[in-house]
Amino acid sequence: MKTFKSQNDAIFLHLQVSTALMHEALKEKQTQSIKGLETAFHQFIQQIALPKSRLLDAMQYALFNGGKRMRPLLVRLVADLYGANESDIQCASLAVECMHSYSLVHDDLPAMDDDNLRRGKPTCHIQFDEASAILAGDALQTLAFEVLCEFKMSAFASSKRLYLIKILARASGIRGMCAGQSLDLLATNKEIELEALSHLHSLKTGALLEASVLFGANICKQVTSGDKENLRAFAHHIGMAFQIQDDILDVVSDTETLGKPQGSDQANNKNTFVSKLSLEGAKQELNNHHQEALHALDRLPYNTRNLVLFTDYMMTRTF
Repeated sequence: MKTFKSQNDAIFLHLQVSTALMHEALKEKQTQSIKGLETAFHQFIQQIALPKSRLLDAMQYALFNGGKRMRPLLVRLVADLYGANESDIQCASLAVECMHSYSLVHDDLPAMDDDNLRRGKPTCHIQFDEASAILAGDALQTLAFEVLCEFKMSAFASSKRLYLIKILARASGIRGMCAGQSLDLLATNKEIELEALSHLHSLKTGALLEASVLFGANICKQVTSGDKENLRAFAHHIGMAFQIQDDILDVVSDTETLGKPQGSDQANNKNTFVSKLSLEGAKQELNNHHQEALHALDRLPYNTRNLVLFTDYMMTRTF
């Protein structure tokens, strides 16, 4: 009989057993998200008559160099609860993924995290050059807002354009992702408290995941204020789970699986949940956020099975 070092390992193994089934259940939705994203991007580029250029090549490289498309998938899974319009989902998904891709391009730059690999491929500044990568990131960021302004949407979702812009701006700037990245850089080579680390990642990683969830909710007529609060709580906990699993994988995985240098957090003297809590403590914290996310979904009066599977994936992903 197999023995476990801890209850957390037993929980993790149980979730791993269901991972294959989860992937099959979500595979169609994930494929739909990826195809919808690509279709929306090319349609929009044609709509605004953007000519082919090195800058556009760098943007496309950053946007379509692989990835799990977790944020567009989240938009779709939440919007599916309420039967949202496909064009509305594509608009919201493209905007949030443009913003996410911009952040990765800039995070990889020598002045930031100085990474050479992203998703197993050369980072944008390695594939092109540093100036092209900076401009590609800038262009993707502004394209996100242009998409929200001009992409075809239903009458109801179109009436929410300004609010969607507000959600994305807040999640991405000085009250969200950029603030989190700044705090992360300031904390490098320094010791910070666990509470400060959690706050840092609620901004750097969690804010854009929360925006994805809120995008999915706000393009739908039927969503209530109570639904939004429960979805916001769900988003907070999966955002923390996502980052904690990242920290764990940086220790226990390898470069080939991760698609980026293994052990880079330690090499760069980063504060992580593993360094603060130990590997076992980080696994326990991951489990706590997993359970809280599931509790938030339980409070929604809809079939949230796919969101539950997505939450389980936060616990078991290997890259």
